[in-house]
Amino acid sequence: MTKRLSDKVEDYLKSIYHLSKGEGRVSTGQIAEDMDVSPASVTDMVQRLAAENPPLLDYRKHQGVALTGDGKKAALEIIRHHRLLELFLHEVLGFSWDQVHEEAERLEHVISEEFEERVAVVLGNPQRGLHGEPIPSRTLEMPDPDCCHLQELRTNQRGRIQEVNDDDPGFLRYLAAQGLIPGVEFEVIGYSMYDDNLRIQIGDGKEELVLGASVTSQIQVKVLE
Repeated sequence: MTKRLSDKVEDYLKSIYHLSKGEGRVSTGQIAEDMDVSPASVTDMVQRLAAENPPLLDYRKHQGVALTGDGKKAALEIIRHHRLLELFLHEVLGFSWDQVHEEAERLEHVISEEFEERVAVVLGNPQRGLHGEPIPSRTLEMPDPDCCHLQELRTNQRGRIQEVNDDDPGFLRYLAAQGLIPGVEFEVIGYSMYDDNLRIQIGDGKEELVLGASVTSQIQVKVLE
């Protein structure tokens, strides 16, 4: 995008992208809940962004909101900034993986495209972020998803952790303490249909964990044959 967008606008576009998975429509109520703002504030903002030239959103009363092509590019740009910054903060500056999210939230709005490119080069042009999320390419394309939630797996299925929810620092500390980080392989050795608990074996089979749906719903995995 050649026009500099405000931090608030970028936050809205990023929220809509995440809620819609980059496609489809989301309600103003979903946006209000995700951003912790009033529904009236959301309606005012989405109407304004739909009236931009070019429009960043397609807003239809009672039908919700969708990103336009320009809106999607702007969202992917800020997501690329965020995920590169998280890696940079961790690998270069030594921040722990539960500290980087808030720092990156502040910095993502202010870095230049030259700074972004230098960060990418220093990091070796990574394709995935610190928490396993795919990083949009330089041309602002997001790789097709190739994973599912851990809670979808059943007994005797094997997988590799791809991505974890990074919104809660406490949750990230819990995952790290359990060894549940991107790249770790596991096998499901038990499933309880009554409480949706999974019993998994990590790595070489020496460690077993029982995980509830509140955890397995926040971990994305690649199923292994």
